[in-house]
Amino acid sequence: MRPVGSKYLLEEPLGRGATGTVWRARQRETAGAEAAVAGQPGETVAIKVLKEELANDADVVMRFLRERSVLLRLTHPNIVRTRDLVVEGDLLALVMDLVDGPDLHRYLRENGPLSPVAASLMTAQIADALASSHADGVVHRDLKPANVLLKTDADGQMHPMLTDFGIARLADSPGLTRTHEFVGTPAYVAPESAEGRPQTSAVDIYGAGILLYELVTGRPPFAGGTALEVLHRHLSEEPRRPSTLPEPLWTVIERCLRKEPSERPSAENLARGLRTVAAGIGVHANAAQVDAALGVAALLAPDPAPAPVPQTPGAADPTQVLPNTGGGSTAYDPSAATSVMPQTGRPGGTADPTAVMPPVPPGQPGPEEPHPWQSQLRAARDRNEQTQVQYLDPSQDPLRRRPQRQAPQQPPQNRPQRPQQQYAPAPQQRPQHQPQRQQYAPPPQQQQYAPPQQPPAQPPAQRPPRQPRQRANPMRIPGLGCLKGCLFTVLLFVVAGWLIWELTPLQDWVAEGKSYWDAIGDGITTVTDWISKLGEAKDTADQIGNQQ
Repeated sequence: MRPVGSKYLLEEPLGRGATGTVWRARQRETAGAEAAVAGQPGETVAIKVLKEELANDADVVMRFLRERSVLLRLTHPNIVRTRDLVVEGDLLALVMDLVDGPDLHRYLRENGPLSPVAASLMTAQIADALASSHADGVVHRDLKPANVLLKTDADGQMHPMLTDFGIARLADSPGLTRTHEFVGTPAYVAPESAEGRPQTSAVDIYGAGILLYELVTGRPPFAGGTALEVLHRHLSEEPRRPSTLPEPLWTVIERCLRKEPSERPSAENLARGLRTVAAGIGVHANAAQVDAALGVAALLAPDPAPAPVPQTPGAADPTQVLPNTGGGSTAYDPSAATSVMPQTGRPGGTADPTAVMPPVPPGQPGPEEPHPWQSQLRAARDRNEQTQVQYLDPSQDPLRRRPQRQAPQQPPQNRPQRPQQQYAPAPQQRPQHQPQRQQYAPPPQQQQYAPPQQPPAQPPAQRPPRQPRQRANPMRIPGLGCLKGCLFTVLLFVVAGWLIWELTPLQDWVAEGKSYWDAIGDGITTVTDWISKLGEAKDTADQIGNQQ
């Protein structure tokens, strides 16, 4: 268990996403007035801990604090409520209500597509949540089935709960995203987001249209081998109508997936149109309801004032002008004179003379001795002086001195020997100059040469045994080489699997266009569920055996 702030305690991870990890947590004490929901000690909540690169970005932290009130006031029956925001060191976390239920992506994978009526009613509830958030000026920007949780009521009915509101808005930091990049998932991104154009609440309507298409067919309308191919299809291709899709429902999907944002309906009109379609395509629909469903295009009016997305071109806040604090009118006057700072010099208006050095503190040396600041300046200057070149005796130079060998003992010889000659001239001392100038050494003294001598015939001396070279760091870590090899092998398998996944049509056959990491996550989830089922079956068998 890991504490988050002073009021929450993490218990176990529930899932991981592109922006962070969701944990099941428990509240240790009642939250303060800064939280939207105080809660009670022992209450179970969900906490999303943002990734470290987001928490280390100063722009994200400032936006996190600035938009605290915006995220806390998002309350709707189909929105997962944000209860509190935690900022602690390098940790950013959102405390939310815990929804015990699968997400819509997992539900579709396990149970298959929904009927057109069920898909229309579920998307209508999601459109209600979008309409409420757009009214508060908050755009989701990452609407997809994985961000929709299914909450089951006491009567067994499932209701969609939209989560991760504001995460894309917080993650859209200048240090993390650029002009040509987008925030979202490639399979659900709007064309204007892919092109870097100004974004409004219409991007959520585009995501709702793709989500509705996937609820009915089981797959998104645009897929591809790479993210670039998917984005290209969003920009250039039109969606194809499945043969089993009713005409009124296809009218709604086609209007939501328009390339131009101004041609898409508002979230409120989308919810109204979907409920009209659900009533007209059901088995118990009457003639009036069928006619209303066929004329649903008249209900899908565009939003006259869509909510802009901050930090995008065309959506910047207007420049705030500070009020005039001088005399007279408090209105802002662009033609007013520039304010001048008052002078702080002498009463006559003249400026104080430039102070060359600060005054000498009491108890310091008098004028005849060096000023303490001069001593510090002189010490700093001495440290920065150039290196002086002094004369060095060649016999004392380790780089010029040759190793001297000891000559063996020689018997006396009758032939005369030539006297040794010395070629080294006496060194000349140069007068000393100023310390700032470099002093150059004379040419080095030549070594003395002796006539060659013939060594006596002696047996070759035996060399001492060679000592092994000592390493600088003799400490050895057992198992380190094996660990490196295992890590390299795992990395090699991961890279090879990713290349096979991206360069072959394997992902279209197995995972219907999902990315490599999504497929790995799905596989891990499947294995985890299978192990959990085995554990439950074992516990059931043990209980039956104990009862017998």
